Amino acid sequence: MSRGEENTQAPAVSVIVPALDAAETIGRTLRALASQDLTEPYEVIVVDDGSSDDTIEIAEGSSGPVRVLRSAGRGPGPARNTGAAASRAPALAFTDADCAPEPGWLRAGLAALDGADLVQGRVVPDPDAHLGPFDHTVWVLEESGLYETANLFVSRALFERLRGFEDFVGARIGKPLAEDVWFGWRARRAGARTSFSSEAAVHHAVIARGPSGYVTERLRLAYFPAIARRVPELRGTLFFGRWFITRRSAAFDLAVTGLAAAAMKRSPLPLVAALPYAVCVARYGRRWRSARVATVEVAADAVGFGALAWGSARSLTLVV
Repeated sequence: MSRGEENTQAPAVSVIVPALDAAETIGRTLRALASQDLTEPYEVIVVDDGSSDDTIEIAEGSSGPVRVLRSAGRGPGPARNTGAAASRAPALAFTDADCAPEPGWLRAGLAALDGADLVQGRVVPDPDAHLGPFDHTVWVLEESGLYETANLFVSRALFERLRGFEDFVGARIGKPLAEDVWFGWRARRAGARTSFSSEAAVHHAVIARGPSGYVTERLRLAYFPAIARRVPELRGTLFFGRWFITRRSAAFDLAVTGLAAAAMKRSPLPLVAALPYAVCVARYGRRWRSARVATVEVAADAVGFGALAWGSARSLTLVV
């Protein structure tokens, strides 16, 4: 009998975990959730979003206070809404099926939520995994304005007032994105109190990925101009210099400008503009002790440049 079946007392917090083909990672997620040191009762709701692997079987066979719901493959935002609608607690905690919360995650998150309506928690890569130059993982070290649902606490009152997550981007490249960004900023616009908790920590899995996957991922930058159009506040909290995704993208844009000017004027002098980016790439290559890694990084930046240009034209909002 699971902990959820043994304890009929109303939970203090409901943990919502959307899952899609997460058989490789969800077992670790649920073991971590079963090991929380919270003294109050809590529930875990896994919402399977149409998996074709053993995700459901693993979730149903896990220990701890777990319930498994099935969704119709509509994406992580609607799956979270489904889980929240079936939950019972006054506080909601969101994490993902490729994350493993630390034992004190719920305790620290609820403590932070006591003085706020929405709390972003810390996310770092799995410390036991090897992180290669092209692998995928997630860092959340401060409240940057993205409100990543890998680690997010929300009061039920706020969640219901906002009517949950809305998928407004309609991404066709990769999985849906930015429903959490939009949720966080709708909360802030509604006057919600937000905070960041470094004590409420989650370890994100390190997903192996090769150079082609690393470069292809940059195509998703095409959606950032539309996100900035919907949430212009990101220009002040996340972007570099309001118009650039990062300091690195600004250096790349300057390098492209210098190369174009050098070609037009048939003079090497404008190439000086490429020096900041060249230094960035050289440092990255030295970090991994690989010229190949540096070359792939340049290719990824070039793809990102094109994706941002296309997305800016499509949304009539400049982000470079």
